[in-house]
Amino acid sequence: MAIKRFPCGQYGRQKLQFFAAPYRPPIRAFAALVFPWQDGKVLVCDIADRGWSIPSGRVEPFESAIDAARREAVEEAGAMLADLQYIGCYHISERQEVRWAECFVARVDGLVDIVMQQESLGRRLCTLEELAGIYHLWNDLTEQVFIHSREILERRNRCG
Repeated sequence: MAIKRFPCGQYGRQKLQFFAAPYRPPIRAFAALVFPWQDGKVLVCDIADRGWSIPSGRVEPFESAIDAARREAVEEAGAMLADLQYIGCYHISERQEVRWAECFVARVDGLVDIVMQQESLGRRLCTLEELAGIYHLWNDLTEQVFIHSREILERRNRCG
């Protein structure tokens, strides 16, 4: 099976590239992102300085990227996750600096109150079509990674 290719993206002056699993970053990821799905919709949170986005954040020195994804889902979206799976990583470059962010897909197993209101102003479940109008960084790359995450989750659900 051929490795799926993704378009390049831009975030301010940063160039973004996405590499699908099984590719892993050559160095420790500085951030983790999770695409949490429930009943065909993805859970996004309203982050004060970003707007609507998936749960994401820095990987703390004492944790793995998957643990950071799980923690950020609770902090930003009040989401308890099940079946977390690595789906790929972002290569983020600006001038001479290169950073990596690992990405995961998960099923929302339950929702609890968002206890860290400074982290998030709220949450909502959206279809991919709705995301195009509200997501803080919507471009071809973002859309393709969302589609990729949904396809992986659907494939896993079919295979049991």
